[in-house]
Amino acid sequence: MHVLVMTVVHHPEDARILHRQIRALVDAGHAVTYAAPYTARGVVPRSWVTGVDLPRAAERKRLTAVRAARRLFKSLRDQVDLALIHDPELLLAVAGVRRRPPVVWDVHEDTPATLSLKPWLPSFLRPPTRFLARLLEGTAERHLHLLLAETAYAGRFRREHLVVPNETWVPDHVSEPSDDRVVYLGWLSEARGVREAVEVGRLLQPHRVAVELIGYADPQSRPMLNQAVADGVLEWRDFMPNDEALKRLDGALAGLSLLHDEPNYRHSMPTKIVEYMAHGIPVITTPSPRAVELVERYQSGVVVPWRDPKAVMRAVLDLRDDPQARKAAGARGYAAARAHHHWPNSARRFVTQLEAWAGVKK
Repeated sequence: MHVLVMTVVHHPEDARILHRQIRALVDAGHAVTYAAPYTARGVVPRSWVTGVDLPRAAERKRLTAVRAARRLFKSLRDQVDLALIHDPELLLAVAGVRRRPPVVWDVHEDTPATLSLKPWLPSFLRPPTRFLARLLEGTAERHLHLLLAETAYAGRFRREHLVVPNETWVPDHVSEPSDDRVVYLGWLSEARGVREAVEVGRLLQPHRVAVELIGYADPQSRPMLNQAVADGVLEWRDFMPNDEALKRLDGALAGLSLLHDEPNYRHSMPTKIVEYMAHGIPVITTPSPRAVELVERYQSGVVVPWRDPKAVMRAVLDLRDDPQARKAAGARGYAAARAHHHWPNSARRFVTQLEAWAGVKK
C-alpha cells in the first residue's frame, strides 16, 4: 500500500503524525509519501519516507498552502492507494477532485472550539467561522473516512468512527524521578500556561530547582521566554523531534501540564501527561477533566488550581522533599502507561483500518 500523508499546519516532526502513525505504516511494510512544510520549519524528511515540501499554513496565510496541497494531491492521486490528511484546511484541498483515492481525515482536535485560541482571528469573525467549521465537518463525514483522536469528539458526528488515541511509546525501562529539575514538553502558548511556567521558574530559583521547557512557542510567547532565559529563570529548548525530546524527561522530578480552562481542552487528554507517565515521572496538572481523571485514577501526580504558580511551586517542593512519594507516583504512572497507553496497542488497529479503506488484500 502506498499512502500519501499531508499536513500544512503541523510540524513535520509531529509526534502523532510521524512518530506514531507513519512509523506504524512503514513498520507494517507500506510506502509513505509525506508532504509537510519542511523548509518553513527548517527540517529535512526522515530517510524512511518520501518527503515532499509544502508551504506552511499559519495565521491568516493559508490559501497558498492549500493550493499547493491540492496540486500535489491531484498529481499523485493515481499513484497512491490512500491519502491521510491532518488539517481541516486540507478538506478544501481534496474537495471535488475527481478519480481520487480514498481520503482519510484524522481529526486531531475540536475544530470549532479551537477558534477561541486563535488571536489572529477577530472576535466578530469567530461565530461565522465556527458555523463554517461545523458545516465543513459534516461535509467531510459524508464524503471521507474519519479517524478521531479522542472519544469525546464522537458527539460532533452522526456516525461511529474509529478512535486512534494520542498514546505514546512506553520504554521497557525508565529512570527513577530524582533530578532537581521539572520539565514541560509541548506547544507553548498563553492558553497552555506559558506565563505560569515562567513564574514557576522564578519561584523555584531560590530553591535550586531548574525548570526546563521543551517545545515550539507561538509568536506572542517568544519575547517572554527569551527574557526568562536571559534572566536565568529557566531553560527553553524550543522545538525538538519527539524521539529526542522524550529522552529529556528521564529522571526529572516532575512533568508540568498547566493548561487553562478552555473549551478545546475540557474533553481532550493532554498527550504530555501520558508521556510523563510513560517515562516514570510524577505529573503536576491543572484540573482539566481528562487530566484529573487520569492522574487521580492511577495516583500518578498532583492536581493544582488553574493559573496558580505558587501551588505548582509547593507541589514541586513537596515531591522533592518526599522521595518515597515521588518514586511511588512515578512507578504507578509508568505501570498504567505501559498497560493502557502504549502506542503499539493501537497501531495495529490503525494500520488495519487504513488497509481496509484502501482495499488492500492480506
